[in-house]
Amino acid sequence: MTKMKNVLGVLTAVVLMLAPLLAATISGKETRKINDRLEEAKVVLEEIMRSGDSAIPESLLKQAHCVAVVPGAKQGGFIVGAKFGKGFLTCRDRDGRGWSAPANLRVEGGSIGLQIGGGETDLVLLVMNESGADRLMRSEFKVGGEASAMAGPVGRSISAETDALMRAEMLSYSRSRGLFAGVSLQGSTLREDRDANRALYGVALHTPQIVRERKASVPPAAQPLVALLGTYSPMEAR
Repeated sequence: MTKMKNVLGVLTAVVLMLAPLLAATISGKETRKINDRLEEAKVVLEEIMRSGDSAIPESLLKQAHCVAVVPGAKQGGFIVGAKFGKGFLTCRDRDGRGWSAPANLRVEGGSIGLQIGGGETDLVLLVMNESGADRLMRSEFKVGGEASAMAGPVGRSISAETDALMRAEMLSYSRSRGLFAGVSLQGSTLREDRDANRALYGVALHTPQIVRERKASVPPAAQPLVALLGTYSPMEAR
């Protein structure tokens, strides 16, 4: 019995010594995944903005209070939804200058139209006014149920800003299999990802703390994405 207790004591001591190393290893892997995702988000937005007649209109991007990019949301089925995706949200400061460090977010559920078979879909969400931004500051909310949202128009220029566009709190887009268009995200749930924020910033910050209170600096991996937004949307938000 004494020998067994000694063995258990040694094993316990080994586990306690290895636990911090294991936790650091897991955290490091998660951080690398997030850094890779930040690069993917930058590439997605860059390719979309360079796609000519299929691009998000720069005039709308310049008016946006916040932008969310979710690269490679997983989907499947026949008429399906964005079943699961991870991405980032960045917002202008209150004076309309500069984009914040990105907060991690998750997208779950909601129809995004006809898609035969499985695959991945890139999602972009423009938050067009203060009320829409306020909703995004919650830990989670449902698009359509709590926020006025519509499929965003595409093209280098918009001949007229319709009443619907002016009233929409959010404009949503998707790209799948090379095709890019405005799409409805009705029923999708957006929620903050504090675990991912902890991996990226070392602290489990809430979304408002990152994008409004500016309690986190833009990490090196996010600088290309933030710089790209500054290139296409340098003007102050309305």
